Amino acid sequence: MNVNAFLRRIFQSTRNLWRVGQTVLGIIFRHPITGASIIPILPDGRIVLIKRRDDGCWALPGGMVDWGEDIPQTVYRELIEETGLELVKITRLVGVYSSPDRDPRIHSICIVVEAKVQGKMEIQDSLEVMEIQAFLPDYLPPGKMSHDHTRQLQDYLNGLTTLA
Repeated sequence: MNVNAFLRRIFQSTRNLWRVGQTVLGIIFRHPITGASIIPILPDGRIVLIKRRDDGCWALPGGMVDWGEDIPQTVYRELIEETGLELVKITRLVGVYSSPDRDPRIHSICIVVEAKVQGKMEIQDSLEVMEIQAFLPDYLPPGKMSHDHTRQLQDYLNGLTTLA
């Protein structure tokens, strides 16, 4: 194992420990955790989705807001961490989703944005992501997506801005 791979593994372990800590704090203090989902749009109009390792479902990239971050910083970080893609511009607020049962792990509030992205799709966090693929809007993968991402994507495709 080279030094970069070793450091990446330590970083991922520390990050996973932080996520567990955030979840525990959310449970203890009974307050929702804030996160962001991204609808990444490639220059050719395709939508990038990830296949999550934990549930095997397709999902929008995204994650929890880290301490000291704002939503644009979270979007930038999560895109790189999960897809290897670079944020060009956040173009639209799709919605805010806060139903207590939207995430099976915790009560979370998710801010969903559309973003123009560029670069090469490449899995960065293989512990979380098992596949990345770009889809034309009319040819999205069938079936249930992770969490409430089916609704988020449908609201986006319908041109809605949702508060739910």
